[in-house]
Amino acid sequence: MRFRITHRTHYGYAGSATESFMEARLTPLTDDSQRLLSRQLVTTPKASIHSYTDYFGNAAESFSIAQRHRELILESTCEVETSPRPPPQITLGITLAEARQLYRSEKLKLFEFLTPSAAIPHTAEIEALALKLFKISAPLGPSLLGLNHWIKTHFRYAAGSTQIDTPVETALKQRTGVCQDFAQVMIAVLRAAEIPARYVTGYIETETQRKASELKRAPALIGASESHAWVEAYLPGGFWWPLDPTNDCVAGERHVKVAVGRDYHDCTPTRGVFKGTHTEKLSVTVLMQRV
Repeated sequence: MRFRITHRTHYGYAGSATESFMEARLTPLTDDSQRLLSRQLVTTPKASIHSYTDYFGNAAESFSIAQRHRELILESTCEVETSPRPPPQITLGITLAEARQLYRSEKLKLFEFLTPSAAIPHTAEIEALALKLFKISAPLGPSLLGLNHWIKTHFRYAAGSTQIDTPVETALKQRTGVCQDFAQVMIAVLRAAEIPARYVTGYIETETQRKASELKRAPALIGASESHAWVEAYLPGGFWWPLDPTNDCVAGERHVKVAVGRDYHDCTPTRGVFKGTHTEKLSVTVLMQRV
């Protein structure tokens, strides 16, 4: 599938900002399941943009505006081609005990995706869930899909029910949240089960967008209007398997990956600081169309 994606972020200030400094992760990755065909970032006011690759291999951009301005607009446009990438079936059938032995041989490489992070701590409740849902003699693949399904059936998706900094413990207690919460709960359980897992941000072709493309008989997918979040679990041998607990599915051609990290903090789409005023209005819109 090929998509054209426009991601627009608008910061409206109460007064005039004297300076702004911004970092963005809005460029889709190129890997074995997707290919970036074109990309452009335009800022208003105009700025000189510095592009680089961050610690986790994400495409990042930074810029500064050293003049008075009452608003800041970022508009990222790109075209991406996605393709199916099934996991190696042999690794889905090994037991969790066998998988853990193989993970230990790659512990240095996987360390950051096995240990707690700033937004995804290790708690007694998470540990209990990991023991309940992951048996050492059970096959790895079905166990991962089981956790994916458990989150979908035990949590309710409700836009606006949580904030960007809502702790995993809170989302787990209230059993309500958005894709970010579901992804971080899933990662917490996976890491407690000694399965390497990382957080993914990107875009998803939702049901409304699918209907606009007149695709028949496709499953209804939900996600944030701004962006989407899901999980990648590491399979022995080097395959990161993308799982979407919000939709209880394996992430596929209708998902476009932008950034990965330990948790949301590592792949925030935009963040920055400015001087002289405060934000009065922030709006984000994403348009994702099939080409």
